[in-house]
Amino acid sequence: MPLYMDVHHHVEGLTADAVAGAHARDLEVQARHDTNYLKYWFDEGTGKVFCLVSAPSKEAAIAVHREAHGLLPDEITEVREGA
Repeated sequence: MPLYMDVHHHVEGLTADAVAGAHARDLEVQARHDTNYLKYWFDEGTGKVFCLVSAPSKEAAIAVHREAHGLLPDEITEVREGA
């Protein structure tokens, strides 16, 4: 299944707890869209968030965020894992 990295450029009021809660909601709904949210990274100072997801399509990955919490990514790119 393809891997995607999505980027949220500025999530207003981002905190470690808030991003952990959003990720937990992603995990609750991901099976309905045949996706697997694997990891996330964030910077509280800029509000930037990166999410790594295994999904059948970009649209499926976005649908999880839409259903889980409504924080849609600004970009989503298919990626391949390297060394």
